[in-house]
Amino acid sequence: MVLLAGIRAPATKRTNPSDGKEQAAEPFGDEAQQFVEIRLLQRNVLVNVLGVSPNGQLVVTVKHPINGNIAPHLLKEGLARCTDHHTTLLGQEMSALRQAEKSAKDSRKGVFQGHVAQKAPPAGENEAVVSRVQSADTLFLRNKAGAEKRINLSSVRQPKPTDPKQSPWGPEAKEFLRKKLIGKHVKFHIDGKRPATEGYDEREMATVVFQGKNVGLMLVENGMASVIRHRQEDTDRSPIYDDLLLAEQAAQEAQTGLWSPKAPAAKQYVDYSESLEKAKRQLTLLSRQRRVPAIVDFVKSGSRFTVLVPRENAKLTFVLSGIRAPRSARNPTDKGEPFGQEAHDFANKRCQQRDVEIDVEDCDKMGGFIGTLYINRENFAKALLEEGLASVHAYSAEKSGNASELFAAEKKAKDARKGLWHDYDPSQDEEADDTPAGADISGQNGDAAAERRKDYRDVVVTHVTEEGRLKLQQVGTGTAALTELMNAFCSFHLNPTNNQGLPNPPKAGDFVAAKFTADDEWYRARIRRNNRDAKEAEVVYIDYGNSEVIPWSRLRPLSQPQFSPQSKLKAQAQDAQLSFIQLPGNPEYLNDAMNFIAQETADRQLVANVDQVDKDGTLWVTLFDPKESDRADQSVNAEVISEGLAQVPKKLKTWERSATDILAALKKREATAKEERRGQWEYGDLSED
Repeated sequence: MVLLAGIRAPATKRTNPSDGKEQAAEPFGDEAQQFVEIRLLQRNVLVNVLGVSPNGQLVVTVKHPINGNIAPHLLKEGLARCTDHHTTLLGQEMSALRQAEKSAKDSRKGVFQGHVAQKAPPAGENEAVVSRVQSADTLFLRNKAGAEKRINLSSVRQPKPTDPKQSPWGPEAKEFLRKKLIGKHVKFHIDGKRPATEGYDEREMATVVFQGKNVGLMLVENGMASVIRHRQEDTDRSPIYDDLLLAEQAAQEAQTGLWSPKAPAAKQYVDYSESLEKAKRQLTLLSRQRRVPAIVDFVKSGSRFTVLVPRENAKLTFVLSGIRAPRSARNPTDKGEPFGQEAHDFANKRCQQRDVEIDVEDCDKMGGFIGTLYINRENFAKALLEEGLASVHAYSAEKSGNASELFAAEKKAKDARKGLWHDYDPSQDEEADDTPAGADISGQNGDAAAERRKDYRDVVVTHVTEEGRLKLQQVGTGTAALTELMNAFCSFHLNPTNNQGLPNPPKAGDFVAAKFTADDEWYRARIRRNNRDAKEAEVVYIDYGNSEVIPWSRLRPLSQPQFSPQSKLKAQAQDAQLSFIQLPGNPEYLNDAMNFIAQETADRQLVANVDQVDKDGTLWVTLFDPKESDRADQSVNAEVISEGLAQVPKKLKTWERSATDILAALKKREATAKEERRGQWEYGDLSED
């Protein structure tokens, strides 16, 4: 006895050998038997043995000497159905059998008399861009109108998460598909729909073609997916289902992918943004590298991402430097800022799961890494600005060295009245840019610069931050008033009747009296950050600029009008930065620079020339020691460059370009520092690379 390959005919009447009961024939079973007997009984035929069934029966094709294989003729008359079990034995011949079966279904012959054709999906192929790869068998596609839909690849299944042998291949298969398809144009057509079931939404099954290659077939050939075994009545199968089965068999024989006896090496990413301590450790390594390859794993907002760095096995929270994007809503009940959702959507569209490059410059106090993200070799911050979906943050833009590029992109959006600038009034900028007498005025293209301003002030540097920024007190009536106030402040807090603590937990922004840890004296301060669990607060001493974390027990109210920074004496510490220099991006050299500046300015009254005042009140200064400096180029700024702990900025601000004599002297010092391999130049001029 043999089985005809590729088909199953209805059973004829027979007796069950186990109980002797007679079983009735299935509909059209007798007709099918008669059809075969008439054509083959007592005839010479050609039998081709293809294999053996699980029950030990030979699987064959039987060919009539004139009319050929009997199986297609049975199918055309509706006297048999195709079976998927023999596809791998028949190979390409299976397609001829399926065409014969389709002909019988269309004509409603034999077993297909009650056949109801499924409603055909819209004809023709659609074009879309792959916006996200959810898994190896599920994609999100975005059409030309920007609408996104989820589809499942027809007849293929990702490595099963519940199968211990297949589950390690899940991430590999997803990454295989991401590299091939993300952001690419594909063609697709819907093969059918699966209705919603418990735990699953309605799913559309589709055939996706990329560069003429069926994506499902590509996955199966590479051992990154298996083929679904459909039920006989399933109509949402792939149109190349037989090819998929053949490809799967070939992958199994070659032990490719998930059919391999060896599991892939597991990729474990370490989250370095989990804590500030971890972030600082990794910052030292990443800040030395340029254009580090990475993958955007998740878009948190328009300017905040989760990125993976495969070669470092690192997972980072990455924040774009030089810009501020509006905040998007975090949940349905939250309210975002204007254009926050548009910025988030734009970042999703351009960056989600894309290969990018990052330059890491610094890290924030939450463990986020700050820097520049390049996609297709373009600064993504610039793209956001050009769409009017972000604004330039002047300080960080200057620090990153991309200020000119970012300001130009923002101006382009302003001129086009895009996004945030839809109601932009140029006159507002003109008024905001007005500065006191002696300020710089640049030409229309930024080429013509005014004479450098001269505004000398006696100052004391009270603190140098970790970023190398200065806190200054201007010597004069303010410092005299501060000395008088601090004497009264000290006496006030020595009085036992004034030792009450805060009546309520402090809030960020509150002015308080704080007891400094180093000398146990009371000073005016402001709450920067509050930890309710530990009952601690980070305070900034507003007259000196330094900060520390102290327990609430060392805080008292600052409600007395005679000490108020709002009505009596304003905060005396002013933000300042050294002009004409760019501090190192490397944390080690930056720390050396900070220590050197602190050493050079400690316990000394200096003279500061205020070269420029920013919109936020930050002073750009050149510091001189009146006892030692007798020329314009003899300054603390120049000494920092001489020690190799800073360099002359490559991108100068407009007001800096006017001081040609100062710049020439500083560049000469920089060249000497490079020759003598001082500071950051100890391994040579890395900027030449």
